[in-house]
Amino acid sequence: MANHKSAEKRNRQSQVRRIRNRANRTRMRSAVKAVDSAIATGAQADAVAALNIAIPVIAKTASKGTIHKKNASRKVSRLTKRVNKMQAAA
Repeated sequence: MANHKSAEKRNRQSQVRRIRNRANRTRMRSAVKAVDSAIATGAQADAVAALNIAIPVIAKTASKGTIHKKNASRKVSRLTKRVNKMQAAA
């Protein structure tokens, strides 16, 4: 437990950030799952629409510092690659 005023404040700040990061990460994961499910069902239009929604969500999560910017870039790249592959197959 925190015994100093500064340590108590740091603890409060950490808790607020943890909740904020969790919300951002959950929002991002939901957007990614929407793309995954659209790809799994084979709905091209839905997959493209979900990808266009997911890309800014992932970028915002990275800009807030919840995930690293290269992690975000890798996620976007892999999702885009999967959607493009699905479109090419059709």
